[in-house]
Amino acid sequence: MFHALELPLAREQVRALAVGDMVTLDGVITVSIGLPTHQRMVQAVAHGDQTLPAALRGGAFFHLSTCLREGRDGPQPLYINPSTSTRYNAWMPALVRGLDLRLTGGKGGLDAASAQALRDTGCVYLSFLGGGSPLLSRGLRGLVSSCWDEYIPQFRLLTLRVAAFGPATVAIDAHGNSLYAQLREQAQARMPHLLQRLDAARQASLQKPPGAPE
Repeated sequence: MFHALELPLAREQVRALAVGDMVTLDGVITVSIGLPTHQRMVQAVAHGDQTLPAALRGGAFFHLSTCLREGRDGPQPLYINPSTSTRYNAWMPALVRGLDLRLTGGKGGLDAASAQALRDTGCVYLSFLGGGSPLLSRGLRGLVSSCWDEYIPQFRLLTLRVAAFGPATVAIDAHGNSLYAQLREQAQARMPHLLQRLDAARQASLQKPPGAPE
């Protein structure tokens, strides 16, 4: 099913999304790919730090990389591209719960602890197309705010306005269902048959007399 989502989302809207659904986003998102940024965000949440962008709470936070270009009207996002979310597994449960996120995402999924946090709070993980920068960048509409500007742009907390941004796939829904888990189970189910075929091919090759044609 396809959903054109307008942000911010109510929790009921998030829980209505199912694994495999496709979405586009209109509204405001916050992005960063910085490891130190994630660590600092967790510390800020724990201490009630008000330096975090207001749009984060109950909002959308993605592992998307972007660079800013100085324009006539100030800095503008130049491009946007997904980063591998598993790099941030250590911090995501605390961020999902502490910021009451509705959406998060990037590429590659999140671990079981993060998926449990999504289920506990009513948040989904969106998978963006790896290498899909030309398509995703069409949805950029401008910079809303930039937080922690001592970092390079890709590591800052950048809040962006987007329109028809995506498409993205609901890869982990708010009920604990995961495309990654499904694919892993399918691969594990197929593994004995594949190993059996490989072993049969190896045995057949060993039984061939020397010099026999392939």
